[in-house]
Amino acid sequence: MKKILIVSASPRMNSNSEALARAFAQGAQEAGHETELISLRGKTVNFCRGCFVCQEKQRCVIHDDADAICRKALEADVLVFATPIYYYEMSGQLKTLLDRLNPLFPSDYAFRDVYLLTSAAEDEESVPQRAVSGVEGWIECFERAKLAGTVFMGGVTAAGENPAHPALDLAYRMGKEA
Repeated sequence: MKKILIVSASPRMNSNSEALARAFAQGAQEAGHETELISLRGKTVNFCRGCFVCQEKQRCVIHDDADAICRKALEADVLVFATPIYYYEMSGQLKTLLDRLNPLFPSDYAFRDVYLLTSAAEDEESVPQRAVSGVEGWIECFERAKLAGTVFMGGVTAAGENPAHPALDLAYRMGKEA
């Protein structure tokens, strides 16, 4: 059994990227894994100050909701990030959280596999490329971790727009195999 932490970075209720996160969680739960889905919606995650105190203390000097998420990420075997694509990039909410996960860098983190789930109004295959690249850049700082998989749900704009989108099944199957 693995501990899987899933972070939804969409500011919208019932968003398409969060639907991907729920599908992944369902597959992982059915496979017997322990899952926790955290939505950044309504959370306070302030910008990193770049002070690097976290490198010494393994805790950020800013005490907001990112603290608890960071502690959970430290102990998770698998990290899953779900984000809408805004202007061909991950949401600012996710980027801000990734920056705030800096206390993990010098730690004995447990995660090895990282997944990225994305959704966008555009449906070209290249749409999530920059978001994937951004997460890969973050993963590069964690030598024991790797990008284990990505799912892209394209052609969706309104929240909950396409409940039968094939990407949902792919996210479910990926969660089952995590």
